Amino acid sequence: MSETPDPEVIELASKVFDLARTGDAEALAAYVDAGVPANLTNDKGDSLVMLAAYHGHAAAVSALLERGADADRANDRGQTPLAGAVFKGEGAVIRALLAGGANPESGTPSAVDTARMFGKADLLELFGTR
Repeated sequence: MSETPDPEVIELASKVFDLARTGDAEALAAYVDAGVPANLTNDKGDSLVMLAAYHGHAAAVSALLERGADADRANDRGQTPLAGAVFKGEGAVIRALLAGGANPESGTPSAVDTARMFGKADLLELFGTR
């Protein structure tokens, strides 16, 4: 028997996911500090870090990582926030994720694979690979 999720919980989760997409680092930090899981994921397995990273919000990424979010948490398709940031060309987000411990080899495709795919030699150098 599955429980029906509380509509207020769903509404709160939806609001927090929107904060990640829009990059409201201060509000995200406040919600996580108040008890929202730093590794909260949506129905596609996208974490708050993934959503913030994909939408180019380095400050939000940093705020989440500082609160224990997993920099390498892959979504249901095996994609990591770092690979998404490489795909989108988000330099500040890439640096924030690396500073937060992201592994360029994690995920499928990895950030390294993505950088190779798009011929981003500068990122390959940053990742310490060729």
